[in-house]
Amino acid sequence: MRKALLLLLLVSLLGVAAACGGDDEAEPEAAPTGAAETGAAEEPDPCSPDELTLVEQGMLTIGTDSPAFPPWFQDAEGAPWDPTTEPTQQGYEAAVAYAVAEELGFSDDQVQWVVVPFDAVFRPGPKDFDFDINQVSYTEERDQAVDFSDSYYDVQQAVVTLKNSGYANATSLADLEGAKLGAPVGTTSFDVIESTIATGEEPAVFNTLNDAVNALKNRQVDGIVVDLPTAFFITAVQVPNGKIVGQVAAETQEYFGLVFEEGNPLRDCVNEALASLREDGTLDQIEQEWIADRANAPVLE
Repeated sequence: MRKALLLLLLVSLLGVAAACGGDDEAEPEAAPTGAAETGAAEEPDPCSPDELTLVEQGMLTIGTDSPAFPPWFQDAEGAPWDPTTEPTQQGYEAAVAYAVAEELGFSDDQVQWVVVPFDAVFRPGPKDFDFDINQVSYTEERDQAVDFSDSYYDVQQAVVTLKNSGYANATSLADLEGAKLGAPVGTTSFDVIESTIATGEEPAVFNTLNDAVNALKNRQVDGIVVDLPTAFFITAVQVPNGKIVGQVAAETQEYFGLVFEEGNPLRDCVNEALASLREDGTLDQIEQEWIADRANAPVLE
């Protein structure tokens, strides 16, 4: 009997030892690979209105000059627009501005306009606008003081004179030799007179486009140089006896960009918006509505 009890005890002890040994060797179960962590926060979109650093939080402040001329801006009657009055969506640049705003997540009511004279847009220093849209052509020199978006419109410069001018029938840049030409201060139009047309006469410089147009009307200059769509408006409305002599050759082609304070991260968000508007055809639709019929003129070479 004692031997049987001892044998039974020995068997029981061996069973316990075996069970303990199995527990020591067991590996814990690993969590499934790629399992989602519950409660993980998503990264905020840096281009959402709530994340952008703006002149006035919750509003998109856009600058342009006053008056702003067709086909870029116009009021309901088709006249030049004053940004200090009611907002407008009429005109190519107005439509582009509101399309960019919508792409960024701003409603029309969240867009406000401020007046910024053209030659003040690309001066260094703080800006009272989030971006400016005012036919500002990109140049390397301007880009040292401000940031430019990608192109929202590729443009050529054009020469406008009076129909009875001795230069009205010019067919080449050489035919403009001796002409007194003018353009607003700080514009690439003025640069083109000096660097490309080179008539041999000192160019006339004006404070505003209005001043240049009045000088042409009063025959103080033989002609003025402006971007091509503006030339069509001038000859159709402001100077009915005016004539587009021609556009300056393609090697001088430039592009208009939205202007930002140097280092403003909004620029990258706007470039994304412009790329989307170009891809889905919105920019082309706006151009067809406001500019397409004003884009043809002989080329002066």
